[in-house]
Amino acid sequence: MKTGTMKKAAVLAAFAILTASGLSAQTPTPPPQTFSTTIYFDYSFWATNNGYLTNTDPAVNINPLTNKFAFRRAYFTYENKISADLKFRFRLDADNTGRLTATSGTKDDRLVPFVKHIYLDWAGLLPNSSLKIGMTETLAFKTAEDRWGLRSVAKTLVDGYKDITGADIRASSADLGVNLTGAITKELRYGAMVMNGEGYSHPELNKYKKFGGFLQVVPIPGLNFWGYAEYEKLSDKPEAAKMVKADCYFDMIPGLNITGEWFKYNSDQKYNKVQQDDGTGTGTMISVNRHFDVSGFSIFSTYKIIPDTLAIFARYDGYQPDSTDSAKNLSLIIAGLDWAPIHSSWKIQPNVWIYNYKDSAKKSDVIVNVTFFLSF
Repeated sequence: MKTGTMKKAAVLAAFAILTASGLSAQTPTPPPQTFSTTIYFDYSFWATNNGYLTNTDPAVNINPLTNKFAFRRAYFTYENKISADLKFRFRLDADNTGRLTATSGTKDDRLVPFVKHIYLDWAGLLPNSSLKIGMTETLAFKTAEDRWGLRSVAKTLVDGYKDITGADIRASSADLGVNLTGAITKELRYGAMVMNGEGYSHPELNKYKKFGGFLQVVPIPGLNFWGYAEYEKLSDKPEAAKMVKADCYFDMIPGLNITGEWFKYNSDQKYNKVQQDDGTGTGTMISVNRHFDVSGFSIFSTYKIIPDTLAIFARYDGYQPDSTDSAKNLSLIIAGLDWAPIHSSWKIQPNVWIYNYKDSAKKSDVIVNVTFFLSF
């Protein structure tokens, strides 16, 4: 081969290598994908035996359960950061909801997995924003839950309201729809949503949607005010569910978090009533509207004694399940320790719950828990 030809071949080979190297350098790296698991495991026992919940008298409570071990919750989450602005989340949840099998009719109390989240999260619509589409987190109590930071110990006020009181406020931690959150400035943040309203565990049952939104104002560092409102029409008649909520967050002392939250929910509900006919002594069933408010407030605080290792927490909740019947009012005190003896992925959280009731016929309950929090 001639010398000139060899030089040309060498130059072409070098160019090809450099081009391939450049293309290889420009090829995007595989998107980061993460798998994570979070588990709440409890040992609980009753410190009282004559309370409204903890009464062990067989005549009152025919199946007393004075102590138990239980997996209260287990999450498995897959997340994929597709690009700088686009993420995907798929989360399975599992709890001990009792179910009946379709074949045998026997009770099945095993941990039953279900889809809790499945959504795209796009950050490119507006500056400093997040648009979630699919089965997403709702806005009503997400901010307060992040502040509380102890979901392993207890749900926040609105999330756990039905569990504590039995009053249904149609508030779910996840739902099918769209929500947009973001920050206009460091001092002003916002959120808006449109959802089915049935929550993650039920399909849509009507043509109406739930609308909600919040504004968060930070007038000075360490002090936050958060306001929220939502509206959901329930039928063709003038029936609607409305909720307003206000939170205040205080963080001016290092290691100390103090939070207050309050909400009021009102709904027009139908119930059947027997109307007596004059002079006949017989009655006819009529349907009437009954209006009442459901409300509550919560004050909680956490203090980090040793950062990432040991903290104490305390909380007081007040519940009004029915504004027309004050005898249903109750309060709940929660207090305990948050201890990570080896690593933050494993925490031991001893805590005590004290229930007090406005109805004097209901005696107080004291329930002690040792919660094990696992996350990896």
